[in-house]
Amino acid sequence: MASFNEWILTLTVFTPLAAAIVVLFLPRSNERLIKLWSIAISIIPLALTIYMLVNYYTGHIPNGGGMQYEVKLSWIPQLNSFYHLGADGLSVPLLFLTALLSTLGLYYSSFTIKKRVKEFFFLFLLLEMGMMGVFVALDFVLFYVFWEIGLVPMYFLIGIWGQAKDRPRYAAIKFFIYTLVGSVAMLLAILAVYFATNTFDIMEAVRLQPFAGNLTIASLVFWGFMLAFMIKVPSFPFHTWLPDAHTAAPTAGSVILAGVLLKLGAYGIIRIVLPMLPQAFSHWAIPIVILGVIGIVYGAFVCIAQTDLKRLIAYSSVSHMGYVMLGLGAAAAGISKMAEPGMTDSMAMAINGATLQMFNHGLITGGLFFLVGVIYERSHTRELSMFGGLSAKTPAYYGIFMVVAFASLGLPGLAGFWAEFFTFRGAFDIVTVWAAIGVIGIVATAGYILYRIIQSLFLGEYDPHKVDHWTDMKDGQEKHEPGDMVSFEKLVMWPLVILIIILGVFPTPLVDFFNQAAESIINAL
Repeated sequence: MASFNEWILTLTVFTPLAAAIVVLFLPRSNERLIKLWSIAISIIPLALTIYMLVNYYTGHIPNGGGMQYEVKLSWIPQLNSFYHLGADGLSVPLLFLTALLSTLGLYYSSFTIKKRVKEFFFLFLLLEMGMMGVFVALDFVLFYVFWEIGLVPMYFLIGIWGQAKDRPRYAAIKFFIYTLVGSVAMLLAILAVYFATNTFDIMEAVRLQPFAGNLTIASLVFWGFMLAFMIKVPSFPFHTWLPDAHTAAPTAGSVILAGVLLKLGAYGIIRIVLPMLPQAFSHWAIPIVILGVIGIVYGAFVCIAQTDLKRLIAYSSVSHMGYVMLGLGAAAAGISKMAEPGMTDSMAMAINGATLQMFNHGLITGGLFFLVGVIYERSHTRELSMFGGLSAKTPAYYGIFMVVAFASLGLPGLAGFWAEFFTFRGAFDIVTVWAAIGVIGIVATAGYILYRIIQSLFLGEYDPHKVDHWTDMKDGQEKHEPGDMVSFEKLVMWPLVILIIILGVFPTPLVDFFNQAAESIINAL
């Protein structure tokens, strides 16, 4: 079993790559085989991540957690770079989230992607591999390689399979340029760390905490990393690529973009910046907090003004990821106050809130983008003014949408509530004024969820003349009224809905994972 645990991360990361390579050799004309192969193989990483969830929770958290499933082999000796993988309480849940959304995205796409099927599934599997790798890489060179691998597939997924009216090429280029600028900044920061420590090992660099005595250089390195990570989050004011990319991307692309890709930036801040550059992060903590609060409030109010359902949910990601920046900024602000009673507990709460938001936002917003795809495939429009009264016509869709939407709103009893509660519980004790301003975002969120989405889509009288025609998902023929969700759409949504409810009622197991990681960081500080 020890040898299996040592190689489980390699299997998890590179199984999608192996599947993608096989896709290249499958006949283009046999689309059914390509789809079945991709979905079937994607279940393997999902099963492996479920095993890690159970194994880590039962076998490692009771013993203090820490980095597990490590493998370290010589890779590029001339650079002193190693093939070094490992996972802890922060990585394991995010690996599961990636595998789950990837499998659901592939399954959903098998029914909705009609053109260039071979290329789509190849790129999607390659993207999954890159995202998995970021969450487990413990070598800076390896981390950077995986980080960049995810850039190209998403560029093509947006540019080729996006809707023409949404300017997919413009959105794809904008996404690419923003992310590339951040990548260059991160590369320079990585080189600075290497020259200061003579190692590319992330854990060793964290232990050494380079530049601790030189705030100027530490700040330059800090902002090199933070520029890359904040663009990915995306944090205000680096968020403008996101609405365009989301709106143009195919449904599964939007799900992965919101559910996983945005989390890579927040993960980098927690894994690298906070423990390695605590002095610089503490110095710049309040500006980070302010940017997080602006993102929360600004994103929520912009949502109220949107008329396109998909663009609205895209801006909601700007708002909800602002909670992550608020939590991490608050934790960094607490570094200078760690001697005060209860401060370390508040810092842990803030980190727990940020990490819970990362995971729960993936479930909730991933589900919302699937639901946007459901209505778009029938109506061929996302304009909110074109709908109304769908609660009576599509009761299953209405019920599922209500659960996910109220989770996004932060209703107690659903997963979204706990992330916001932990974040504000920690932040109020450290950055009270800014946390109080951030509460405005919660009120505005209720406004756009209830008024812009639920009322526009489901309430009022159904008007058959608003939408030119509805498409029957069973036979593709035109019809006059919308049909309710079909089996494959329900199958995609049920795992997300079940997790949203379970984690809303009993979040303790998930908190145990993230709290272990938070305590490790604070103990290191």
